Amino acid sequence: MADALNRKKNGNGLPHLTMDGEDVPFTPGETLYEIARRHGREVPTLCFDPRLEPFGGCRLCVVEVEGWGKPAASCTTQAQAGMVVRTTSDRLQAHRRVLLEMVASENREIDVDPLSGYHSQELATLVDRYQARTGRFAGKTSGRSRPDDPNPFILRDYDNCISCYRCVRVCAEQEGDYAISVANRGFHTQITVEFDGILKGSSCTFCGQCVQTCPTGALADRKALRSRDVPGETTKTRTICPYCGVGCSIDILTRDGTMVGVQPAMDGPANEGALCVKGQYAWDFVQHADRLTTPLVRDATGTLVPASWDDALDRAAEGFREVVEKFGRESVYGIASGRAPNEAAYALQKLMRAGWGLNHIDHCARA
Repeated sequence: MADALNRKKNGNGLPHLTMDGEDVPFTPGETLYEIARRHGREVPTLCFDPRLEPFGGCRLCVVEVEGWGKPAASCTTQAQAGMVVRTTSDRLQAHRRVLLEMVASENREIDVDPLSGYHSQELATLVDRYQARTGRFAGKTSGRSRPDDPNPFILRDYDNCISCYRCVRVCAEQEGDYAISVANRGFHTQITVEFDGILKGSSCTFCGQCVQTCPTGALADRKALRSRDVPGETTKTRTICPYCGVGCSIDILTRDGTMVGVQPAMDGPANEGALCVKGQYAWDFVQHADRLTTPLVRDATGTLVPASWDDALDRAAEGFREVVEKFGRESVYGIASGRAPNEAAYALQKLMRAGWGLNHIDHCARA
């Protein structure tokens, strides 16, 4: 009855609540955290990832609800009509600061290189925002790093782990791999794989999702960190992964024109922050010394020599002409590449069908 009266009173068919003195409509099922973020409130969190189910582990996102005895975790508390909510107060600010001081006290370091991962600066940013670099809780630390893991992609620096479990959850909920899990409790809590082994011996597919969701750099992009000493500011350039036809959006990281890493685009319409191992880590070919930078044609001795694009295209056209004259047009067959853009695939089928009058064309991804 109260919900019905509330909706009727506000005249828009939606229930309302009061947040920081403002009358706010919401959709049934929304959490207080979602409503707060939608209305521009800066509610801190370390365990939240919008792609994952709410967890309520870090307790930084707590808010005050009138009539409730204790602050409530906004990420797991669903809104109810008529609620009176405060997202900030002296009490909440003190609560958040103490929590951040305690979290920071367990880590070897707070400041990590931004190349570590997409979300790797979250802890440092919040610690500075709430002036929590006091060191007053310094003492016993948790986490045990695995420098012995020889994989070339993921750095397992668990001395910086805060047990937010985002890595475990994204591996299970988003990737469906269940490759990593949590062992032990308290100061002995450890992110691990089966039998406490190395990633290569587990069901890990090296998609890098655990790296990109980690808020502290405890799981970091080992390939990108090879370039931590490359001078210059890091620039992000949005593009599309070239490896298949899904069209995953990625951000290429460069420093002074040198490619130093790849991060998934969290707002990418096709991937929403997900990548496969190739899209995440197989980018060395871009700057490889053996990569062709100019067309090559064979000279009279059969040796490949550099040529202009006009010369190369003329040579290719002449080669097609000779083959057709000798063997007939049925001897021509086209195979499109899954790494080429749609425009290139369209041009190739146009060449085959309109140019040669053939349907002799296929695509490598079909297999």
